[in-house]
Amino acid sequence: MPSADVHPGRVILAGVPIGDPADASARLRAALASAGVVAAEDTRRLRRLTADLGVTPTGRVVSYHDANERSRTPELVAALRDGLDVLVVTDAGMPSVSDPGYRLVTAAVAEGITVTVLPGPSAVTTALAVSGLPCDRFCFEGFPPRKAGERRAALARLATEARTMVFFEAPHRLAGTLADMAAAFGPARPAVVCRELTKTYEEVRRGTLAEHAAWATGQVRGEVTVVVAGAVAAPAQTAPAVLAGAVADRVAAGEDRKAALTAVARQAGVPRRAVYDAVLAARDPG
Repeated sequence: MPSADVHPGRVILAGVPIGDPADASARLRAALASAGVVAAEDTRRLRRLTADLGVTPTGRVVSYHDANERSRTPELVAALRDGLDVLVVTDAGMPSVSDPGYRLVTAAVAEGITVTVLPGPSAVTTALAVSGLPCDRFCFEGFPPRKAGERRAALARLATEARTMVFFEAPHRLAGTLADMAAAFGPARPAVVCRELTKTYEEVRRGTLAEHAAWATGQVRGEVTVVVAGAVAAPAQTAPAVLAGAVADRVAAGEDRKAALTAVARQAGVPRRAVYDAVLAARDPG
């Protein structure tokens, strides 16, 4: 717990621009200039940001990223105990949202130290707002797993998710991820790919997952956020006949029966067992 004779500092989580420096708030400028410690995901990018904003940090600047977050957190907690405010900034957007910050917040809360936020831009809500897809209910899934098998399994578990889904992805993995999404959610599922949001070459592409997967086979650069429409349940009164017919069409085209059952279940957003039962019912209505 904090020492009784020293008033502890605060953890300040600050949202920084995701592209255009002009989006920086006055409170962010003031905090950068006055914080006792600035914990930055990339100190080089911080220097570029402060130069763009015309701000000179007076406190100590330290790196705070995925590789050293665990080891540096105790050092930052010690600074907080000594009465210094610790400002946490990432390369873009809000700390703790797929970025460093969570461990320090958890440690500060355990110590009874104040945690506060300077609201700012977020690629998640920016992409969601511009997507044109339903945003009354959504879920943020972050970066899909890097390994193809793990990624496909994770996406398969989301096949029946009814909320709009928001993902981050690295440009060199985008084509594979979009192809896996098309396989898991169905090639006709609406989606929006947002690239370089708020930057000079901002691009917002609307279409189906199949269309996006074909486009992404070319060279894609920049920060990417993908927004995918949620699953729509098939009408209950027609689902069994439709499911059985879809499996029959795939098998007639030469697809393995087990693979056909799995594919139809994913596309329809229903359990594989429901498809299997529909096929059995179609074979023997009695």
